Amino acid sequence: MTPASSSSSSCPAWLAERLRAVGGSVSFARYMDWALHDPVHGAYGSGRLQVGPRGDFATSPSLGPQFARLLAPQIADWLAQLPEAGPLALVEAGPGEGDLAADLAGALASGWPQLAARLELVLIEPNAGMAARQRQRLAACPLPVRWSTVAELAAVPVVGVLLAHEVLDALAVERVEWDGAHWRRQLVALDAGAAAEPSLRLVPGEPLQPDTDAALWSQLQTRGLLAITASVPPRLPLGWTTELQAGVEPWMREAATALQRGVLLVVDYALEAHRYNSASRCQGTLMAYRGQQACGDPLLEPGHWDLTAHLCLECLDAAATASGWQTLGQRRQGEALLALGLAEQLHGLQQSPPQELAAALAAREALLRLVDPAGLGDFRWIAFGRTAAEAASVPLFLQDPCPSVVDRR
Repeated sequence: MTPASSSSSSCPAWLAERLRAVGGSVSFARYMDWALHDPVHGAYGSGRLQVGPRGDFATSPSLGPQFARLLAPQIADWLAQLPEAGPLALVEAGPGEGDLAADLAGALASGWPQLAARLELVLIEPNAGMAARQRQRLAACPLPVRWSTVAELAAVPVVGVLLAHEVLDALAVERVEWDGAHWRRQLVALDAGAAAEPSLRLVPGEPLQPDTDAALWSQLQTRGLLAITASVPPRLPLGWTTELQAGVEPWMREAATALQRGVLLVVDYALEAHRYNSASRCQGTLMAYRGQQACGDPLLEPGHWDLTAHLCLECLDAAATASGWQTLGQRRQGEALLALGLAEQLHGLQQSPPQELAAALAAREALLRLVDPAGLGDFRWIAFGRTAAEAASVPLFLQDPCPSVVDRR
């Protein structure tokens, strides 16, 4: 017995034509890649989505320079531990509007000029529409800046720090659903029946097989879902649906080829497997965002909404290990920023002169949003090192805040 299909959503002409060309249905991962990254119709590929408080969704860097100023000491500490001679690189994958890159470049150039003199900014952006806006944002960057690809960096690997801020959650995911006996890959199908316009529908595909779907099967095992569904009776309801991050391990492998020595910092939505597998997430974590609104329908207006799904921490760690990375540690963003001096910044704002009150209040609001446990403060910071030397160091953001700093807050 298979679960019932979802309700349908209108299908744009470009997507209907593409689905007809491949037989009428594709995996959810392929659909998500088209909806986000198609150079003409995709939400990011076309440059249609806008990041920021006045755009489609806000990120930590888009709230102002405070996030980068707090992160800068951690970046400088990692860079300072690398070889004392030779060029260094600060690489950002998926730089969005370029806010984090621009603010970090300014903070490093002013606070650590000797390191900055050896540092170049390298941006990895596959979407031309986004890259055009990043070039405008970074026109006055105090560091040398260039755009590159993972393949180009793999040919000449760099030494430095690689940032992936809200990147992995936007990689195309496979959705799988439990039919009571099997795990099935969810498909996006074209429904061109009696209706005047074609529509999209989510339908269950063929059962997953351990030999032909090895990567997905491995994630089911890492998440503990094979054990859950092998119990008698199975501890999941009919139609229980979740995401598997098929693109994470390939991305981690590519990142390892780009960075000869240094550290990778992933900042993203992430959950432990037991939280991911809870009964309250019977439809997974996939969400669509547009115009500061969230929607649970991933088929609504393809190419006009951001699509994102949480990472599974255990699966990310397994993918990192398989790709040659060594895990340095992880914390929630609120904890990480407190360790990096957020309370001190809040205390300093209290000393602002009256004529700067409005700016101080705006900065305070941004700082508090960064650590809100119901929002951005629940993001995870996960650090990985390329070599044993990096693995021996303790990231600053893992350290406990000084008690006196906590008291001042």
